[in-house]
Amino acid sequence: MVPLALESYVDVLVIGAGPAGLMCGNALAAAGGIDVRIIDQRPSKVPAGQADGIQPRTIEVLHSYGLGERLLQEGNQMHMCAFYNPNDVGEIELMSRAPDVTAPTARFPFEVTLHQGAIEQIFLDSMAAHNLRVDRPVKPVAIELSREPEELHNLSSYPVKVTLAHLDATTDTNRLEVVHAKYVVGADGAHSWVRKAFGIAMEGEQTEYVWGVVDIVPDTNFPDIRNKTAIHSTNGSCMIIPREGDKVRLYVQLSESDILDPGTGRVDKTRMSSEQILEVARKSFQPFYIRQSSDVEWWTIYIIGQRVASSYSVEDRVFIAGDACHTHSPKAGQGMNASMNDTHNLVWKIVQVLRGSANPSILKTYEAERRKYAQDLIDFDKQFAALFSGKPRTSDNQDGVSHEEFLKAFQTFGGFTSGIGVHYSPSAIVNTKHQKCAENLIIGERMLPQVFVRAADTRPMEIQDLLPADIRFKILVFLGSMKESQLLEVNTLADELSSPTSFLQQYPMGGQVSLTFDIITIVAGDKQNFNYLSVPVIFRPHWSKVLLDDTDVTGRKGGGAYKRFGISTEEVTFVIVRPDGYVGMIAPAVALEDVHAYFASFLITHAA
Repeated sequence: MVPLALESYVDVLVIGAGPAGLMCGNALAAAGGIDVRIIDQRPSKVPAGQADGIQPRTIEVLHSYGLGERLLQEGNQMHMCAFYNPNDVGEIELMSRAPDVTAPTARFPFEVTLHQGAIEQIFLDSMAAHNLRVDRPVKPVAIELSREPEELHNLSSYPVKVTLAHLDATTDTNRLEVVHAKYVVGADGAHSWVRKAFGIAMEGEQTEYVWGVVDIVPDTNFPDIRNKTAIHSTNGSCMIIPREGDKVRLYVQLSESDILDPGTGRVDKTRMSSEQILEVARKSFQPFYIRQSSDVEWWTIYIIGQRVASSYSVEDRVFIAGDACHTHSPKAGQGMNASMNDTHNLVWKIVQVLRGSANPSILKTYEAERRKYAQDLIDFDKQFAALFSGKPRTSDNQDGVSHEEFLKAFQTFGGFTSGIGVHYSPSAIVNTKHQKCAENLIIGERMLPQVFVRAADTRPMEIQDLLPADIRFKILVFLGSMKESQLLEVNTLADELSSPTSFLQQYPMGGQVSLTFDIITIVAGDKQNFNYLSVPVIFRPHWSKVLLDDTDVTGRKGGGAYKRFGISTEEVTFVIVRPDGYVGMIAPAVALEDVHAYFASFLITHAA
């Protein structure tokens, strides 16, 4: 007789504990009150190698979960990028250096490099603090999704049934387990089992660019070894990524003949070794030398594939994220960043639906926002990979890639590669109707960093630090200068927001405004004489929630935000920041009805 499998019920089952899965598991656990399970078929986390670059926007996102400080403490920072091209005798020479991050609004104008295992550990430790651990080695062996409309639309149902196999089970009795889930997130990598189980196609193509990657502690006389460096040599291209400690990662261009099996046409790793990759690098470095001063820590080879999944969800109950839905070259350091930001975008939507706060239709915005981003990423990657892998322009090859061409692309795409320029299109949660009220604060992009001073104690506060990823909408109320002539408008607005029909009263459960909305008030006032108690109570739920657009006591931090954002000090302006830190709507107080309509389009009323 076949033993009965164990059965359990969860709100969310996360399959895969790489960067996308761990971002997902950690965010769900931190939200509180969500029954979450995360599994991975590997017996332990990645020990070394894999992805290693964290872009400026991702640093901001990690800060919103309280994980940024540790990342900055453990990682290496890349501030400068150097460019080398061949000279007339075929040896490489420095052409120029430029800032690695060119996005002008970056709060962290650098990239952080740290191996994936250390990044995963930051998430694992945070999850443990919220009593969530990865179950391993466990893999899914069957998945069924009910197609009954009644079950799919019933929020108390568990329409996904997943059979799991415990790979280290000692008896058949405890080998199989059945999990019934409300939602499943497949963050199980480029060869995603979840994606294949639902027949979701990967659209795109394989390129002809073959690269080797090797992590070493180098012994070299190359002067830019601690800068991110792009080398175009007559022997192929090479990229240097300085890492934590004395480590360096080298990306080295190889030829197809080196690694393809002539019989199958597939990559055959046995045809290459780390030593051979380093030998190719040595030729590209001439006249400089480079050798390893200790054992190679990690190496691999790959052909660049540029593909996007045809769909990111099945019935808005099963989602795929990360490498499961997009693959691209690692040269611009996007993979892990795109993956973590996928689930950062998804989690708050799932939590709002599970709590009964938001309509399930909000889940459709995950694919709309993240799939478009992935397609833009592939378009960028095609151009960048072609430039990077192309032959350099020399006296013998006038058709090659010039230094100027490469540098221009590097700087043009700066907003995109940094993640700072991510822009979500209009939807239920991105309403651009009143963009003119704050012309420089772009709706659909992340809230700009800006230092204000706290009115109660004049302490300088970075606004992004007041926007944690805690599932709440942040209502930034720019009250203007609060001159005598404006006080009537401000007080009338306070009364309107206190009425039972106001969005502040309609949507929070049990009438607890702070569970759904976090109100932060910003006044164009003077720290010398402003009394924060003059702000109506509804705009200051706590003494720490009133800020001034003024400099700190040294005069070096803060000030000028109204002007920088393009917000008038003569009227009251709402800036609605979504739980993931992106601006969802801006509206003048006179258009309060539009703010009501914005929230009504996706939130569920809980008015008494």
